[in-house]
Amino acid sequence: MLLADTAAPAWSWNLIGDFQQMWAYPFMVNAFRAGAITAVVSAVVGWFVVLRRQTFAAHTVSAVAFPGAAGAVLLGVSAVYGYFALCVAAALVIAALRGSGDHEESALTGTVQAFLLASGFLFIALYKGLLEGPQTILFGTFLGITSTQVTVLAGVGVGVLAVLALIGRPLLFASIDPQVAAGRGVPVRALSVAFLVLLGAATAEASQITGTLLVFALMVIPAATAQTITARPGLSLALAVSLAFAATWLGLTAAYYSPYPLGFFVTSFAFAGYVIARGMRALHTPRGRIATPLPAKEVAA
Repeated sequence: MLLADTAAPAWSWNLIGDFQQMWAYPFMVNAFRAGAITAVVSAVVGWFVVLRRQTFAAHTVSAVAFPGAAGAVLLGVSAVYGYFALCVAAALVIAALRGSGDHEESALTGTVQAFLLASGFLFIALYKGLLEGPQTILFGTFLGITSTQVTVLAGVGVGVLAVLALIGRPLLFASIDPQVAAGRGVPVRALSVAFLVLLGAATAEASQITGTLLVFALMVIPAATAQTITARPGLSLALAVSLAFAATWLGLTAAYYSPYPLGFFVTSFAFAGYVIARGMRALHTPRGRIATPLPAKEVAA
């Protein structure tokens, strides 16, 4: 269901008046609150995802959120339970597979991902509810977000950020040079498993806003953009959070005044920022010189 199905709000270019109009609806207030929480958590987790080159793992976890939500709806329970159950389970499976070779790990993960996606479409076919269900799960919506859901998102977000704050420094070290980190006694394997579980929780959280197909974009694009702009870890992380926050709130505003899915706008704004950052970097990088974001020496310092 889209807001345009029941109403046709018009943009007046009076920013204060337009925001007052949007925030006159409790569901929009909840949507902006949930969007802010999701943006912050996704950006922080996504920053480590990009740094650790685990975008395929993030894509897999986001993809299996769809059958998780569809299965929960089929069973007659809230889709939230399906999001968290299957996302965290997928993260644990990926963690268990990381001991195998890269080729075997990728092939097995991709096979499981394909099977679960097919299962998700089967669950949707078996479900006899509203036809808008698949669109909402895949592309996200800001309608129907309750204060209880915002509270749950806030609780999960605080938990994820708290754990990341505790393991952030050794995780950064292990992400840049795992062999040296292991030689100095850093529990690289345990940190990898813990981070993948946090990735699953963050993905389940963000899927409720952007949808399962586009949560990967919100988690990766702002972080990739930030690491393209600067190699300083602290500044890069803060920039990723700012970009994700801006893309989410701009997407919510655009979706309110149009009949198109929220996930499309969030992804489009985030992608526009990435294109601009890459273009500016190309203009300022000397020809023939290839700069890599977040060099090990720069980050380690």
